Amino acid sequence: MPSKDYYEILGVPRDASLEDIKKAYRRLAKQYHPDINKNDPQANEKFKEINEAYEVLSDPQKRAQYDRFGTVGENFSSFGGQQYASDFTGFTNFSDIFSDLNSTFSEFVKNFFGEDRAQTRERIPRRGSDISVGLTVTLEEVLTGTEREVEVNRRELCDLCKGSGLEPGTQPEKCPYCNGTGELRSSRSTPFGQMVNIMTCPTCRGTGRIITHPCHQCNGKGFVSRKRKVIVKVPPGIEDGTRLRLKGEGDVGINGGPAGDLFVFVKVRSHPIFTRFGADLEYEAVIDVFDAILGTEIEVPTLEGVGEKLNIPPGTQFGATFRLRRKGLPFINDEGRGDLIVKIKVEVPQKLSEKERELLLEIANLRGKKVNGKSGKSFFERVKDAFGG
Repeated sequence: MPSKDYYEILGVPRDASLEDIKKAYRRLAKQYHPDINKNDPQANEKFKEINEAYEVLSDPQKRAQYDRFGTVGENFSSFGGQQYASDFTGFTNFSDIFSDLNSTFSEFVKNFFGEDRAQTRERIPRRGSDISVGLTVTLEEVLTGTEREVEVNRRELCDLCKGSGLEPGTQPEKCPYCNGTGELRSSRSTPFGQMVNIMTCPTCRGTGRIITHPCHQCNGKGFVSRKRKVIVKVPPGIEDGTRLRLKGEGDVGINGGPAGDLFVFVKVRSHPIFTRFGADLEYEAVIDVFDAILGTEIEVPTLEGVGEKLNIPPGTQFGATFRLRRKGLPFINDEGRGDLIVKIKVEVPQKLSEKERELLLEIANLRGKKVNGKSGKSFFERVKDAFGG
C-alpha cells in the first residue's frame, strides 16, 4: 500500500487526465500558498504535499511507477549490501535510468561551476512578439508614395516599475518553497547510487524570488498595453497585399530582449476609372460611332490629374487599344513607369433625326448595302451591318 495517496491529495480520480491534474494542482496551490497562509504552518506542509503529488502524477513515467508499486524510487530489494532493483521493475523503461544519469550529471555541472540553471533560463533575454495592422491606400498614393499614420496596440515596459513588476520602494522576497534556489530537488536510490531529480520551482518560476508588493500600474507584470501612432512609409509602386516590416515597433522584449516587429499589410483601393495590371493602367474611352469612322482626337485622364491628348485614326474598331508610354505606375524599387493603356469602346447613337437617317441610308446604298427594313433587325443594327461593324 502506498504511504501517500497522491490522487486523494489532489482530489482527482485515478484515471484523471493530465489536464485535470494540472487544474487541481493550480486550484490547491493557490488555496494553500504560503503567501496567503503566512501564519498557518499546516498550510505550508499541505502546500509541499500538493507539490510532491503533482511532481509524481504530472510525470508519465513516475505516475506509471506509482500506479504499479504505490511509490516512486523505493521499490528495491537488498543485494550484496546495496540497494538494487532485481529486475529494473522500478523503472518504466531503460530511458528512466539514463534520464536519472542525465539529471545527476547536470547537478554535478551546476555545483561545480556554480551556475543556477533554472534561474539562468528564466533570465534569458527573449524577443518581443510581432504585431500586425492593415493599411488601405489609393492608386494616387501608389503613384507618388506616401507616409501614413497607423494606430497599434502594443506591449510596452511599465514606466513606473521599469519592468521589475515591483511597487516602487519595495524589494522581492526569497521564495519560501525553494528557499531562494529557484528549483526543487528530489532524490532516490538506484542501482547506480543516489540520483537527484531537479525541477524548476513552480511558485517563483525559477527566479528564487517572489513579489509580495506588485506594481499597481502593471499588476506586477512589468509591462502595460498602450495605443501608439506609428508613421509608415509606403513606397511608390507598391502592390496590393504587400507586407511592410517596421523593425522594433512590436511588443517590448522580455528580460532586456529586443522588441518585436510591426507588420503592415497594404491594400490598394479600387479606382473608379482605372484598372491596374502590375505597373500598367487601363482606361476605357467611349467614342461616338462617327468618331470611330472618321477619326478624332480625345483627351485621356491620368493619375496626375492632367489630361493627355490621344489621336484616334479613322476606322478605329471596337476594342482597339492605344498606349500612352510611361503614364502608368512606377515599378516597385526600380526606375521607370508602366504604360496607360486606352481601350476604345464605340457607342452607337440611340436616336437619329429623319435627315440623319436618310443620309445614312444613302451612304449604305453607296456601299452596296441593302437596308430595306425586312431583316427583323433594328434600324441601327442594319446600319452597323451596312458599315461592316
